[in-house]
Amino acid sequence: MRKNSIKNIRINEEVMRELSNIIRGEIKDPRINPMTSVVAVEVAPDLKTAKAYISVLGDEQSQKDTIAGLKSAEGFIRRSLAKSINLRNTPEIRFVLDQSIEYGIHMSKMIDEVTKDLKEDTDE
Repeated sequence: MRKNSIKNIRINEEVMRELSNIIRGEIKDPRINPMTSVVAVEVAPDLKTAKAYISVLGDEQSQKDTIAGLKSAEGFIRRSLAKSINLRNTPEIRFVLDQSIEYGIHMSKMIDEVTKDLKEDTDE
């Protein structure tokens, strides 16, 4: 199975959907921020490992605490994933902090400031 085969894309999407359901509904760790979302999942072609890109809306400490909470709950998450998805191998999940959403919000605010300044200059 190639990395970008249709089967691999479907597995990535299914793992991402189930992983977000597990994080949102089943984990009771207080370190995990309620504004946590799974941005993407890349499952290896041999189904042994997976990278889960996690986005946390909050300050830097909240992001670190959320990643630490997810790493400590990794066994529970993997077991829940095995129950909900029927795969030959349940992948070992590595959580990676993804700051693309936060970066996009920051860039949007900067663009709004520039356009506001331009609008004020043309009004004068």
